[in-house]
Amino acid sequence: MARPALEVADILRDHGPAWREANSGHISLDQLKVMSAIERCRTAALGGHVARCENPACGHTEIAYNSCRNRHCPKCQGAAARRWLADREAELLPVPYFHVVYTLPSELRDIAYQNKRVVYDLLMKAAAETTLAIAADPKRLGARIGVTAVLHSWGSALTHHPHVHMIVPGGGLSRDHARWVASRSDFLVHVNLLARLFRGKMLAMLMDAHDSGLLKFFNTHAGLADKRTFKKFLARLRRTEWVVYCKQPFAGPEQVLRYLSRYTHRVAISNRRLVAADDAGVSFRWKDYRIEGPDRWKTMTLTPHEFIRRFLMHVLPKGFHRIRHYGLFANANRAENIARARELLAVPPPSQQSDTSTAAATEQPRMLPRPCPGCGGRMFIIETFARGCQPKYRPTPVPAAIRIDTS
Repeated sequence: MARPALEVADILRDHGPAWREANSGHISLDQLKVMSAIERCRTAALGGHVARCENPACGHTEIAYNSCRNRHCPKCQGAAARRWLADREAELLPVPYFHVVYTLPSELRDIAYQNKRVVYDLLMKAAAETTLAIAADPKRLGARIGVTAVLHSWGSALTHHPHVHMIVPGGGLSRDHARWVASRSDFLVHVNLLARLFRGKMLAMLMDAHDSGLLKFFNTHAGLADKRTFKKFLARLRRTEWVVYCKQPFAGPEQVLRYLSRYTHRVAISNRRLVAADDAGVSFRWKDYRIEGPDRWKTMTLTPHEFIRRFLMHVLPKGFHRIRHYGLFANANRAENIARARELLAVPPPSQQSDTSTAAATEQPRMLPRPCPGCGGRMFIIETFARGCQPKYRPTPVPAAIRIDTS
């Protein structure tokens, strides 16, 4: 029988207790909660349900434990992404979409880590304001556009690498909302313009945050608490090139959805990138972006404690929204703006599916979305059990593998 796939949860269960003890007093409450949630995910600790095939001749029975639903858990983001994407699908427009990436310079990454809530928020705001301002410039596009932004704090090797991914439709509404202003199908705005304005906005926002006492500095950066020292530090960054990248536009809304499904609910590392783990180290696949082609994929091995440290570096502050909408897509007038854009683009409104469920239907046993693996029949939930409890029914035993000795 095949061995179960390696998961981040396995690494935390095996090495988490020793890591917590070794780092006692240096772990945030948010990190501890993430560790606990992932360790308990889909175990009896969270309860679950029992489902059985409706076919009496089959009677296949299986147990499913509840998910932790923590946004940092690699196993729980698939369902969350599907729900989010279903809501976004009706909002897509038949225009090219551009993927723009804003990266925080390496000199600011330690400061960002020590001030996650403040600096991550400024990073997203500066990137959004830059994109909206240049698009609104009559010399450029001259339109009010919409932006969906997603914050990522990691590089492929789990290093701290804060950057913002943006999906931007190729066009927007005119100032009076009387017409749709389309961009070129292969070009939004020049990245050099974006980079310079982004740099200016981000540095100004950081200086304002320092003046307001919102930034804290520790260890080798403690001297930056002094206003003059911090101002000199930022002055050097005004002379460096900041990285903004604009990829080729997507071919259509379907490609946008595929992209969003990969990025919006991604965590620092997925379970499928894990290769092996034991007491000596954790091996995982990572992408070296300096190399083109298939050779860019390599394998890295870290000690279990270093792997856990890197993974927990990317725990976000409680309540921080890493997916945000700006411009036409801002929540205040989102539906109205999208409806107007559809009208100007002569796109019919999305069909509204009426809810035909009845009170009687809710009383019926819940059916699983997938068929019985034994006979293909429908699977119905026959028992639910609470956290920490064991189910009354037992699962159908997995057939033992039969080995034929030919020696």
